[in-house]
Amino acid sequence: MASISSHYAKGPDAQRVFDDIDRQFTLGPDTLVELTGAFLDEFKVGLDNYNHPMAMIPSFVTGVPDGTETGTFLALDLGGTNMRVCEVVLHGDTTFSLRQQKYKVSDALKTGEATVLFDYLADSVDAFLTSHPPADTTAEHRNPFAAPDPDVVHLGLTFSFPVEQTALGSGKILTWTKGFSAKHAIGNDVVKLLQDAFDRKHMHVKCVALVNDTVGALLSRAYTAGGCMLGAIFGTGTNGAYVEDVANIRKLANDPAAARGGSMVVNTEWGAFNNSRSHLPSTPFDNALDRQSINPRFQAFEKMISGMYLGEITRNVLLSLVDAAPKSLLFGGKTATALNSQWGFDTSVMSAVEEAWEGKDLAGAAGNPAPQLSEFENPEKLNAAVKSRLERVRAVLVKELAYKDDEISLRDAAIVRWACSMVARRAALLSGVAVATVLIQTGRAVFPGKGGKPTKNEPKIGVGVDGSLIQFYPHFEETLRESLRHVVGAQVEKRVEIGMAKDGSGVGAALCALQAIKQL
Repeated sequence: MASISSHYAKGPDAQRVFDDIDRQFTLGPDTLVELTGAFLDEFKVGLDNYNHPMAMIPSFVTGVPDGTETGTFLALDLGGTNMRVCEVVLHGDTTFSLRQQKYKVSDALKTGEATVLFDYLADSVDAFLTSHPPADTTAEHRNPFAAPDPDVVHLGLTFSFPVEQTALGSGKILTWTKGFSAKHAIGNDVVKLLQDAFDRKHMHVKCVALVNDTVGALLSRAYTAGGCMLGAIFGTGTNGAYVEDVANIRKLANDPAAARGGSMVVNTEWGAFNNSRSHLPSTPFDNALDRQSINPRFQAFEKMISGMYLGEITRNVLLSLVDAAPKSLLFGGKTATALNSQWGFDTSVMSAVEEAWEGKDLAGAAGNPAPQLSEFENPEKLNAAVKSRLERVRAVLVKELAYKDDEISLRDAAIVRWACSMVARRAALLSGVAVATVLIQTGRAVFPGKGGKPTKNEPKIGVGVDGSLIQFYPHFEETLRESLRHVVGAQVEKRVEIGMAKDGSGVGAALCALQAIKQL
């Protein structure tokens, strides 16, 4: 694949190439504040109107757990080749028990009649209940919100396909994705399709909630932490769901929910922030990724911060240095299959490079200036500790990129480490902008120095997170918090309690079923 960008630099000008790339990826405090303002503007547009990229989808979940709830609930998670059935027993002390089983969805089921597919889903739930007899439902764990018939089990459905949700327990299928094309499903209520299948088999299961996994992440964290106002995914993709005042969701003006008031969880779909790229700090490396993606000009924010894309951005940076003229600036101009292949440089390689550089201490996330090429004119003069760290990075590259040992120098290792850290740091700073936007939108923070005071001042602000980046990538949360301090100030950032949300599509779906029963 051809290089996506080119550099021409002779002698001392080579340093300028690195410094210029570094500047393109650097985000100062003023830029972070400006982006947060643009984020807030798109929040308002999405809350006021339908059919905008920042969709701000009402979930119709009007409360979150506090950890005292009890009961036994089922979750059905359908989103690809495998489906999952879970039983969640809430103990009422912020803990739960989980039993689950995966079932394969064949190509014939994906492309056949919808009734056959949903009959299979119901059969799988039946098989699960048969092989996993219901857990103890004595008074201690029985669902206090259950219908008079104690045999009915309530289920939450995580359905990872485009749906127009019109209530907590109903939503029309808009289209199929991920290889599914079941006939006579589009335009129908997915909850009714599943419930009809349960009823055909005379099963005592009632589907009461249709769930988005990000909303589920919020509910999961709320239960285990005793409260939560934002659920956020920072992994292969990104999204956020938060608790909003119904009065601010103006597009619900004619819905009965508006008359009831109170609060509601909103699924932001923030991966689509600034698809026009009028504010996002795009580089040629981002533009190349977008141009070659399956959805050009969509999901602009997600393409800068999520694990699916960070490796590809880094690959584009590295390729441009390999192809520099008149003399290559990386790997002596030699390339490898991984670098030549779209998506060939995975974000997991970036993480491995950074872990190798840090060693066991993982100390210090602040900044990562462009490598100074002059320091490598005499490698033997490098600090012994730096040399040791670069040798570890070099070993990772030899293994992951399949170069020969003598084809990667310590300078090459330093350049790759810098590129990985630079791309990931920008992603974490931008992730902080999304969190800061929710803090300001919900009255928990204001822009420092711009007047006004927060209207909500809880001692702790609960944020539930899920995803491989926030969980495993070195310094991701630390850098996200740095972004928060720039945008909302250190005093607010200190009160933000970030914790892992366990299994939003499973446990979260069961908790959504709980909320549905509460709201009946």
